[in-house]
Amino acid sequence: MKIQKIDFEKYLKEYDQTTGLFPEELMKIGEKYHSKGYLTKAELYQLAHLNSTRSSYHVKRNPEGRIEKVTEVAYNIENDFCRLALYTSLMGIGIPTASAILTSLDSQKHCVIDTRVWATLYNLNYFEKEKESFKADDYLKIAKIVRKMAAETDYSTAEIAYALFAYDVVHRDGNLH
Repeated sequence: MKIQKIDFEKYLKEYDQTTGLFPEELMKIGEKYHSKGYLTKAELYQLAHLNSTRSSYHVKRNPEGRIEKVTEVAYNIENDFCRLALYTSLMGIGIPTASAILTSLDSQKHCVIDTRVWATLYNLNYFEKEKESFKADDYLKIAKIVRKMAAETDYSTAEIAYALFAYDVVHRDGNLH
């Protein structure tokens, strides 16, 4: 169900003025992940900090070696639900940060999600209620919609989500939470 068209180009330009993460930095971490097939604790902390400065410090509480092993196993699995489940088993990693990990690996297929992306899709009548926390299935629902939007444009799935994020920043009345 498509209610209105969004000027993705306009909102991608607006994204640079938001508090959203830095896509270039995210992709650099993804390159490191691809080169080794796992993330170190320092790399995952850096990625988590890009996505959520409030909860990133929890990443440091993971036992030595756990992050490397979990991210290595997740790297070698094709199923997105399973990958999300593995990532979120790590301390400091919720679905929004897990979506950033997936996006760092493949920005054509994946996107970073959060309450702003959901809110925009809700305001466009893709969802029936607002949401502030997410499960793996929520990511899969969002990704399906955003991939369809990307397929209708020259933008990647990640870029579409960044534009949706900026759309909420520009159009939101009042506080986010």
